Amino acid sequence: MKIDLRKKYFMVLDVETTNNQIGVKNAPNDGLVYDLGFGIYDKQGNEYLAESLVIKEIFYDKELMNTAYYRRKLPKYYEEIKQGKRKVVTLLQARKMIKQAVEQFKVEEVYAYNANFDYTTLNNTTRLITSSYVRWFLPYGTKVCDIWHIACQVLGTQKTFQWENVRNENGNLITNAERMFSYMLQEEFSEEHTGLEDTRIEAQILVRCFKSHKKINKNINRSCWRIPQKVVA
Repeated sequence: MKIDLRKKYFMVLDVETTNNQIGVKNAPNDGLVYDLGFGIYDKQGNEYLAESLVIKEIFYDKELMNTAYYRRKLPKYYEEIKQGKRKVVTLLQARKMIKQAVEQFKVEEVYAYNANFDYTTLNNTTRLITSSYVRWFLPYGTKVCDIWHIACQVLGTQKTFQWENVRNENGNLITNAERMFSYMLQEEFSEEHTGLEDTRIEAQILVRCFKSHKKINKNINRSCWRIPQKVVA
């Protein structure tokens, strides 16, 4: 699509990570990114750029990848790398691609579902790989926004969401991306739990929230799941 710089574009990203790296020297416990998907969108939901990146330093480390929760998906990754559906890049190459996309589309806001996790693990991975020579993954000045917080404010407080009353074992309304997208579709949906595929459904959740024209707080809020719990339908 042609870039119209009169429009405001935003980035959505999603990561898949290894789990706790017990016994792996200098690796943080929050996980390390081996799959990074990102896309550029406008508020109408049009997609202008999409990338599926496999982080070379992590993906080809067998000890690290043995800790990944979704390691059963590794054959799928190898096949799709062969097919050219996913690009194998170094962490710094991925960082450069993000920077170029941000500059090309004049992006000011980067969104993720549970953005604290994505932001933290991307920084952790950057610091580990560069021995903290580079400490931040996203370009300086980029605002990080949380789709989870937004969805809890907009979708999670709707009467129909409350009436559906889908709860976890602790009795709390479920507010993850799968649940929000299932609510939008009005049918059961399961995330792929791969970076770009999850990015695309999370972008749709965000666009749906934007179309509500409701005043929203975009900031990271790790307790945002509590918002729908407080609504009296």
